[in-house]
Amino acid sequence: MSDPARPRGHDHDRSRAAIHAPLRAFARRIALLGLVAVGLLLLGALGLVLSEGVSLWYGFRWALDTAATVGGFPQPHTVAGQIVLIALIVLGVGTLFYALATIAEFFVAGHLGDLLGARRAQKMIDSLSHHHIVCGFGRVGRQVVRDLQAARARYVVVDSNAESRHLAERLGIPFVEGDAADDVVLQQAGIERARSIIACADSDANNVFITLTARELRGDIAIVARAAIEDTEKKLKRAGADRVISPYKASGTEMARLALHPQLSGVVDVDAEYRMEEIAVRDGAEVVGQTVGDIRGGSMIVGLRRGADFQPQPPAETPLLGGDVIVAMGTPTALERLEGLLDAARSGGAGARGARDGLRTGQDD
Repeated sequence: MSDPARPRGHDHDRSRAAIHAPLRAFARRIALLGLVAVGLLLLGALGLVLSEGVSLWYGFRWALDTAATVGGFPQPHTVAGQIVLIALIVLGVGTLFYALATIAEFFVAGHLGDLLGARRAQKMIDSLSHHHIVCGFGRVGRQVVRDLQAARARYVVVDSNAESRHLAERLGIPFVEGDAADDVVLQQAGIERARSIIACADSDANNVFITLTARELRGDIAIVARAAIEDTEKKLKRAGADRVISPYKASGTEMARLALHPQLSGVVDVDAEYRMEEIAVRDGAEVVGQTVGDIRGGSMIVGLRRGADFQPQPPAETPLLGGDVIVAMGTPTALERLEGLLDAARSGGAGARGARDGLRTGQDD
């Protein structure tokens, strides 16, 4: 979990600092050029004082006039003074043009627009809560985003690829550019307020590092990780992943299943408006001891897995035990209400009763 000794605004301040880093770098460059220019003028003024015998203030004005190529002061009488003026002309004009080029580059190259756009995007991300953080925007990550969009869930994508950022901007997807294994990047994505982390980078090693970082920052957050290699699944579990998915294993299993059973569609999303989910009954949950009819609400309980046994279409009077897995089908809203009942039940109290009452109201409707 998050460190209770750390102020809540600390992570937000670090996120803001990361967004303003380009502006600070530009300000440092301008400040350095300013110091160089002032130092050059002071050295030129000192050289004119020693060579021409003028006052320090007069020498400074003379050096400034020469560096700015105004030409309002007379030519020096001594060779040493002429050398000082030549040095001021060459170095002063060069420094001035470099400073102007730096400022022009900042505006013409679009850095200011990028900075303002990043600030707007970060403000939007900072307003999110109970959202999902998708780490990786490759083929798997894009499919995850499409499914989250279909479920109308809130999410933020994290990827270090600039091309992914351009694609996300075109699609209007909340995006944080950076390495998802970096604490600051995950804090920018709002990990302290997020519901889950989905580690679906192309590299298994990256997914392991992302899982380790996320688990260190939030001990209670749900982490779903992708594993391309079977050996990586154990490593991801040890790193703190709650669920590990192997796209190749899942697709191979599904293909074999369809070949063996042609009558099956093999689709988890039953229809555009219906889907099927497995929901575990936690030990100690308030729903333990209640019946299937008490908790189903607007969803349909199509199966109940208890240990090695599976009971299809369990009767409404079937009591629930800790460790049971409910297979439910319904609309996303009905299933979310069922999940909300189980979540509220874990915390106990009025929240569970309120969720249960809401489900019964939906059932009565």
